[in-house]
Amino acid sequence: MNPNAIVQKLWNYCNILRDDGLSYQDYIEQLTFLLFLKMADERQKLFPERATLIPRALDWNSLERLDGDDLDQHYRHILVELGKKPGMLGTIFRKAQNRIQDPAKLKRLSEITPGRAGGFIV
Repeated sequence: MNPNAIVQKLWNYCNILRDDGLSYQDYIEQLTFLLFLKMADERQKLFPERATLIPRALDWNSLERLDGDDLDQHYRHILVELGKKPGMLGTIFRKAQNRIQDPAKLKRLSEITPGRAGGFIV
């Protein structure tokens, strides 16, 4: 997938979140959190010998398998707990909040999958 296609798909998700009432800053922030989690997961798959960035109970896989209110509650939990971590991880997620009101939209966003040539299908 070429970079332009990735950007277009991300903007499509921005439109979904904007239509749900999120501001520009809010939907960019939410997509950034989700992409960070997804990229940490992809990094772990590519380099399994490296230390994990995200604890297993808070990682992408823990988010991906849920739906509805369970997904919403777990995503909120992930944001709070990662914000408590030391170092850069805690800095990135400090005071993070879930602003996605509809769990169905959050589920759709959690279906980001790896693409060919290192890109993402979003």
